[in-house]
Amino acid sequence: MENIIDKIKTVNDFNFKNKVALVRVDFNVPVDRSKSSHKISDDTRIQYSIPTLKKIISDYGKIVLISHFGRPKGSLNRDHNSLKIIIPLLSKQLKIPIKFSDNCIGENVKKNVKMLKNKEILLLENLRFYKEEEEGNEKFALKLANLGDIYVNEAFSVSHRSHASISVIPKFFDQKKCIGLLMKKEIQSLNKVLGKNKKKPISILLGGSKIYSKIKIIESIIHFADNILIGGGMAYPFIKEKGGNVGNSIVIEKDENEKTKRILKNIIEKCRKKNNLFFPKDVVIADSFHNHATKKIVSIYSIPNGWMGLDIASSSIKYFCDIINESNTIFWNGPLGVFEFPNFSLGTKSIAKAIANATERGAFSLVGGGDTISSLKIEKLEKKISYLSTGGGAMLESFKNQILPGIKAMISS
Repeated sequence: MENIIDKIKTVNDFNFKNKVALVRVDFNVPVDRSKSSHKISDDTRIQYSIPTLKKIISDYGKIVLISHFGRPKGSLNRDHNSLKIIIPLLSKQLKIPIKFSDNCIGENVKKNVKMLKNKEILLLENLRFYKEEEEGNEKFALKLANLGDIYVNEAFSVSHRSHASISVIPKFFDQKKCIGLLMKKEIQSLNKVLGKNKKKPISILLGGSKIYSKIKIIESIIHFADNILIGGGMAYPFIKEKGGNVGNSIVIEKDENEKTKRILKNIIEKCRKKNNLFFPKDVVIADSFHNHATKKIVSIYSIPNGWMGLDIASSSIKYFCDIINESNTIFWNGPLGVFEFPNFSLGTKSIAKAIANATERGAFSLVGGGDTISSLKIEKLEKKISYLSTGGGAMLESFKNQILPGIKAMISS
């Protein structure tokens, strides 16, 4: 990712007057479906895209917005996966009406685009209603590309995907492609962690329960991270591999067991030589998975059968916070426990406060992942972090020392 931003144009390099900007955004926002209104519960991704859209509008340009929403997997499910739900909020943010197309390719879409006037926006229906999107189909990408004069990628959060609208469309735009202001910030923030000018010591904190999505990331960061802190459900497979008893805590599924165990062993051995891999010392365990379960504190290596680890305890909190306090660069992805349960949220809250305090004294902090950002917002600490990333998965993939497909496709030849 080093110096990649110098090889990519941004929206500030173009004047969009009388031009159609085909803007790939990520409006795949969470929706509270417990209510009949199906209200958007977190509009962060929409909010972050507004500056780029305003820039194009201020140039007297025309905008065609493309995005995915949910996982319809090529099926037409307008009841649960229609992007129409975005219109009221987006219109309110931009203070202009938003036009909508029931499809994203076809003759009617072409007509709708031709009818666009300067400073108008047309939102196309969910890209993933077409299986060709996730397949990276070139013919589908070309049909989309033909709708715009300039392509803008403002969807960092899916730029690790080799999908038609992300990594294939750019090839049809030659020099008339660029990234948005959000994408630029995401790349610059990652460079502060991964680039040559990063400030050491560097601490990487990984929690949550998705070990499959993060275990290869750990392999990639061993060489440059001074401290790798593993908590939450991520910790228990490691502890079990090291000979500890983790009771009924999250471990590796049988079908992934041998492959994942080999990677775990490799990580433990490499980190033993560098002495940069750290686990909780004690954990809060429960006899069942709910907020009012009976709980007690034990060593993470000695969890009785029938009990499960749901949070880090006081010694672990101090241990992790001391390391964070001595760090100049901090990356955090994944909660340290089941923070949705108030009785098992202290560890995550404490880590959030420690990172905010470290940021206040001058450290650079980068935080990503929906649950992680939610935990910061609960404590009203989101504005005390250097940068909140919109893309947890994309951000993690960036740690594999490879340029993301969606970013690589934007490099001008």
